[in-house]
Amino acid sequence: MTKVLRHRVFGSDSDTHLNTQKGLQLAVLLAAAVLPLYAQGNYEIQVYGSDTVAPGRTMVELHSNFTFEGFKVPIQGVLPDEHQLHETVEITQGWTNWFETGFYIFTSYGPGQGYKWVGDHIRPRVRAPDSWHWPVGISISTEIGYQRAIFSADTWTWEIRPIVDKQWKSWYVSFNPALERSFHGPSVSQGVEFSPNLKVAYSATRKLSAGFEYYGSLGPVFGFDPLFREGQQFFPAIDYDFGPNWEFNFGVGVGATRNTDHLMVKMILGHRFRFITPRVPRALRPNPAAAEE
Repeated sequence: MTKVLRHRVFGSDSDTHLNTQKGLQLAVLLAAAVLPLYAQGNYEIQVYGSDTVAPGRTMVELHSNFTFEGFKVPIQGVLPDEHQLHETVEITQGWTNWFETGFYIFTSYGPGQGYKWVGDHIRPRVRAPDSWHWPVGISISTEIGYQRAIFSADTWTWEIRPIVDKQWKSWYVSFNPALERSFHGPSVSQGVEFSPNLKVAYSATRKLSAGFEYYGSLGPVFGFDPLFREGQQFFPAIDYDFGPNWEFNFGVGVGATRNTDHLMVKMILGHRFRFITPRVPRALRPNPAAAEE
């Protein structure tokens, strides 16, 4: 949250008015300098699992995120996100049993802002096939894209996200130690930044699992930011199984630092379709013999 600095000033009314203006300008400048612009990153709030979409299948997901309590004033030209609704369409195509490509369309609707296109990202991802019989699921994605300057001061960004997950009977754990890099904006000088995500869930029934998700933005990998500048957010969340072709996730997020949106809700609703039957080179096609192992 932006803190307003209060100053006691003395002199004439005109001097008081001038000093008040200067004080407010100084407060805004200090807020902009102290707070990195994480407030506008709440478009795809998800801890990824290692699975990829099956070849020939297309997953269409709607990410809906609403900020009840967030940033109330513009910072460096970035719109405030309190009471913003972020809607993201994610379309993921499975090509082989170890490779998929995702595409994101980010949008936003806010009070006095109207409905706006925010930007687009593309995300190829590979994983270790089941036939390798590794003790944990492993995949890695890379995501690059653009967001408009009124929604993110860092307009061109890149992310590489290793994914490690494991199912132990009723327990599921996934860890995403993501690395992020800005190519255009104030965070360029920060270099590569560390943004770990973690999910722990327990299957309460055959259909319902519940747990928590953690989202962090800790700063440069070779020197983390002070705690008050970090992004720290916790989401108690549930997943419900509506069927093999469906995905549903719902959570309520609480920010643990002043540089994080303080209260928001998120929902992910997805469905798998068979829109495209990919034609890929023989060397990249799934191995039926391996699938039967």
